[in-house]
Amino acid sequence: MNFRTGGQTGVDRAVLDECLRRDLAVGGWCPDKRIAEDGRIADRYPLQALEEAGYPERTEANVRDSDATLVLHFGSITGGTKFTLECCQKLKKPSMSLNLFEGDFESSVGNVIDFLNLSRVRELNVAGPRSSEESEAYAKTITFLQFLLPHLQRRR
Repeated sequence: MNFRTGGQTGVDRAVLDECLRRDLAVGGWCPDKRIAEDGRIADRYPLQALEEAGYPERTEANVRDSDATLVLHFGSITGGTKFTLECCQKLKKPSMSLNLFEGDFESSVGNVIDFLNLSRVRELNVAGPRSSEESEAYAKTITFLQFLLPHLQRRR
């Protein structure tokens, strides 16, 4: 399975870091000039800058170019995370939302795997809030991925 994300702080950056650490295929579109809330997205992240585009265009391109989207959230879905789900509806792409505040990651893994199998996902877009919107986004996403990714690696 390939992973796709937009490079922003928080959920996106956790996906990139954990996939790279595990040597999993990861990439995606990021805004022009590789901008993020913490400055320029480091070149070590295998993202492609979408020329003359900002966050909304980047989000829509990642939804468009994936088979499905997994939205990780922390109770309420607002801002760019909400826009991601709107893009999924607009482009008729399957999506699943998972509240990481509920914290039962083991049982959530089964639900995600069922969603991936049902949707026949080969390229998964993963999205969620940036660090300034949710301070625990990065750490909780890493923890969740540590539960999920070993199951997906066995599926290969």
